[in-house]
Amino acid sequence: MKRSYTYIMSNPARTVLYIGVTSDITNRIIQHKNGTGSVFTAKYNVVDLVYFEEFTAIEQAIARETQLKNWHREWKFNLIKALNPDLKDLSYSFLGQEPD
Repeated sequence: MKRSYTYIMSNPARTVLYIGVTSDITNRIIQHKNGTGSVFTAKYNVVDLVYFEEFTAIEQAIARETQLKNWHREWKFNLIKALNPDLKDLSYSFLGQEPD
């Protein structure tokens, strides 16, 4: 079964949020960390995974991405903090590395 993800990345200062969707989250995280995720994420140093949701169909992930992009900033931070109260980089769980 192919999994899909809606994810939220942030910069180290946690002042910028980027919402995306992918079917290969590990590769997508690596792209963001290498500055090749998108022009926006490279420009604003959006390299830390702070939130993600997993889906069984890409259509579900896309629908959730669209929904989250329409949310107010405060709502997004409340969602992130509900599962990641310290706003830690969660990418290590996909990259097989320990957090710094």
